Amino acid sequence: MMPRFISLEGSEGAGKSSAIETIQSVLNSWKVPYVITREPGGEPQAEKIRDILLHSDHLDAKTELLLMFAARNEHVVKVIRPALASGKWVVSDRFVDASFAYQGGGRQIDLTILQFLERLTVGQTMPDLTLYLDVKPEVGLARAAARSDKDRIEKEQLDFFYAIRNAYLERANQNPHRIKKINANCALSEVNESIRQTMVRFQESMNG
Repeated sequence: MMPRFISLEGSEGAGKSSAIETIQSVLNSWKVPYVITREPGGEPQAEKIRDILLHSDHLDAKTELLLMFAARNEHVVKVIRPALASGKWVVSDRFVDASFAYQGGGRQIDLTILQFLERLTVGQTMPDLTLYLDVKPEVGLARAAARSDKDRIEKEQLDFFYAIRNAYLERANQNPHRIKKINANCALSEVNESIRQTMVRFQESMNG
């Protein structure tokens, strides 16, 4: 199979860690080489930017946006494109859709700015498949709070996370062939089974 780029999206507490394990299991069964990566981060310099993004006391919304895309550029140039070129699949825990959700929806930054930065840094290196784990903010935040201390983003108010969810859903509606919505409000086993089924359908469409 040709190498493919899969991204995983979802707000806090959506269950992305478990989803990554399920995706790995499927890829292992297909016997394809792959790399698992994440955003922000995934590359040494981008990981340094991740630390600033998650743990700074305060960042202006535009600073946050530019740092996200700076980290993404390093990630695309040094990790994603080389992996795909070498024949490996790429699975990224978040990618550019997250900026449209968090900075576009949550921070209310003009989408034309996001679209320009997307063209500048991502270009044609878009995911072939995006799995969006859709979770109600109250459910996701309760899970996240039980898991670990809150980072800078998780300390935001509830309406911020509703704006993120709405932006994700709008992005999914605009890109139905690429972005597949997974109901992440239900039991973990059901979420993982939905992911497996979606990946099988994706493989069939690629081979068909």
